[in-house]
Amino acid sequence: MESDLTSRRWVKFAEIDNARDLGGLPVQGGGATRFGVVYRSSTPQQLSESDLAYLLGPVGLRTLVDLRTPLEVTQEGYGRLAESAVRLVNLPVCKAASTAAPSELVPDAHRFDLRQLYHELLSGSADSVVCAARLIGDARRHSVVFHCAAGKDRTGILAAMLLDAVGVHAEAIVADYALTAERIVRIRARLDAMHSYRGLPPVRTGILDVDPAPMRRFLRDLHIDHGGAARWLRANGLTDLELAALRRAMVEQS
Repeated sequence: MESDLTSRRWVKFAEIDNARDLGGLPVQGGGATRFGVVYRSSTPQQLSESDLAYLLGPVGLRTLVDLRTPLEVTQEGYGRLAESAVRLVNLPVCKAASTAAPSELVPDAHRFDLRQLYHELLSGSADSVVCAARLIGDARRHSVVFHCAAGKDRTGILAAMLLDAVGVHAEAIVADYALTAERIVRIRARLDAMHSYRGLPPVRTGILDVDPAPMRRFLRDLHIDHGGAARWLRANGLTDLELAALRRAMVEQS
């Protein structure tokens, strides 16, 4: 059953490596997240004509939330999406002291503290995370795809915040994060050929590690330090009405 659900969640494209629906995840108190509302992805900039047709047709894409830095956007662009009717929203997720250079997000050290990085990215990107939650809570913007480069770290943080905020079980969030391991070889090969991401470490080392432990610890810290994502979002500007709208948009009650 679980493998069937995972297979349903993956969205297959010719030139996008790490796209999946955030639907079907169990929510505390009953129900599950809705299919067809919000998707997470690696960068879609090289999408093919058939990929674009699928996004605009079956996926129903209206809003693309881009978590890359403005410099990445300038250097890499949006490919065919730039000429589509999709609303493109750049909400950078980066460290507070970042110079916004993409190289800062792809260090080549074999040892890299992803847990620390995730906390630094979250603390430096409150406005972006809150704005993304508002957009996803607005049914007029659906469906929504959010992405960074690999679709693992910055995308993983936003996915974790959204899912935790609507009550998805922590282990389901961690399992969703870990699914990127199934695509990491393809992701690395594509990114390493792009100007912004050259010099990536080998797969499963440094920034390309997909060990679920850092995400599990990140979620634990989020609850210890902030009382969970919902409280963090409210403390950083999301209203109770907006949080309720996010939950209505993302959760289908049983």
